[in-house]
Amino acid sequence: MFDFKNQHAIVTGGTRGIGAGITKAFLAAGAMVVATYTSNDEKAEAFRLSLPAEQMDRLILKKFDVSKPQEVETFYQWVESSMPSVQILVNNSGIRRDSMLALMADEDWRRVLEVNLDGTFYMTKKAIPLFMKNRYGRIINMSSIGGLLGLSGQANYSASKAAQMAMTKSLCKEVAKKGVTVNCIAPGFIETELLEDLSADLVAEYKKQIPMRRFGTVAEVAHSVLFLASREASYITGTTLEIHGGLA
Repeated sequence: MFDFKNQHAIVTGGTRGIGAGITKAFLAAGAMVVATYTSNDEKAEAFRLSLPAEQMDRLILKKFDVSKPQEVETFYQWVESSMPSVQILVNNSGIRRDSMLALMADEDWRRVLEVNLDGTFYMTKKAIPLFMKNRYGRIINMSSIGGLLGLSGQANYSASKAAQMAMTKSLCKEVAKKGVTVNCIAPGFIETELLEDLSADLVAEYKKQIPMRRFGTVAEVAHSVLFLASREASYITGTTLEIHGGLA
């Protein structure tokens, strides 16, 4: 559907869950992809080995923590010295540490915002000069329906995701004249390992609230990312695309 040959994409958290689906979609569309991850070397390598050989050759894995500005700086130094150009950044790295707010540990509040929001800031800040130099770029921030609706037990997560949307609206106005678009995607309940800790009763209850009566698939989210990252989406910026089966 979309052709990303000769384009380079960075996908943070790009080896598991939705991030892995996004990486696969870009590879299938012909892009060179740098997929980042934080800690699990074994799963990252297993993901790489699961790909067809031709796609494997266009995937680069990079291990670092997006919430650490010095590690992000080192990564972008590598990007500038090793890659001819970068056209796409997908800020997908994210964590959950759920708890009722009155019982939430201070560290759980801070850590979720550090990864989900600070990580988006650090990665985007370093990408913008590269995009503006070439007068072209696509930034896609993976937010969540939690940032729109709020979910019980997820005050930290919902706050970080709502802030991503606000940052997107502000940033898009700063870079639009340079051919750079900035958009959010807000998935609802998507079938990934992040939902594995939900009980069967809770899964059934959530599905009752969704007009489509099912959770979404990783592929459905990934295809939407490709659309916003495409040249065809050149007049779409500052928006949040909701992917939740009608949940509202």
